[in-house]
Amino acid sequence: MRDPRVLWGFIGVLLAALLVAGTAAVRPGGRQLKQEDIDAAVLKTLETNVLPSASTKAYEAIIPSVVRVVSYAKNKEGKEEEQGVGTGVVIVDKGVILTNLHVVNGAETIKVTFFDGLESTASVTGTQPENDLAVLQAHKIPDDMIAATMRSTSDLLPGDQVIAVGFPFGIGPSVSSGIVSGMNRTFRSPEGKQQLTNLIQFDAAANPGNSGGPLVTMDGQVVGIVTAILNPSQARTFIGIGFAVPIENAASAVGLHPF
Repeated sequence: MRDPRVLWGFIGVLLAALLVAGTAAVRPGGRQLKQEDIDAAVLKTLETNVLPSASTKAYEAIIPSVVRVVSYAKNKEGKEEEQGVGTGVVIVDKGVILTNLHVVNGAETIKVTFFDGLESTASVTGTQPENDLAVLQAHKIPDDMIAATMRSTSDLLPGDQVIAVGFPFGIGPSVSSGIVSGMNRTFRSPEGKQQLTNLIQFDAAANPGNSGGPLVTMDGQVVGIVTAILNPSQARTFIGIGFAVPIENAASAVGLHPF
């Protein structure tokens, strides 16, 4: 059981039942403990101890593996300035990170910030342009680095609950929840320069800055890398249609089988 709050919740339920049993046993002349007494004690404990939601548990499972990605390039005066902010997810505990290619494309310097606040420069070690993916290698990593757990999309269905975790507009880490809206979708960039296929469509809120972040099941497992949002207007804001590259494609960018 990965979430300590869930564990302590069950321990609380057990202690409540034992307390009722113990009190009845030592009370002089007390009536014999019945099953309904135990049921009532357990129910009262459950009512007064709120357990974390499924989305909260999923977020807590994935967040140690999520990183903030910032790319820098030199301006006309030759000074280095921020080019863009995105998200990445650690898939190998040696500091191998997946993100979107468009987050780091053209960058002269890339910096990543881990969950514990450690900041490191990173290098691009591989790309998969057809899926808008880039592989980064962080130059420093936390001592207790935790890689994300990946899960096959073969049994992922429309209606399945998912969360998206990242840094929308640089704010975060932020989490949004929703469902899988469809599978095997196609997306063409607004400029018409690139077409992405075999995408997961989802409706958890995603905005610029979420790019490269994980799409996660309620088990805390990564099924996709958030890559695009659809908005027919000129605005680059979320209207309910997001797309993620299936993790099978993403893992192949690193030369790994994800499972």
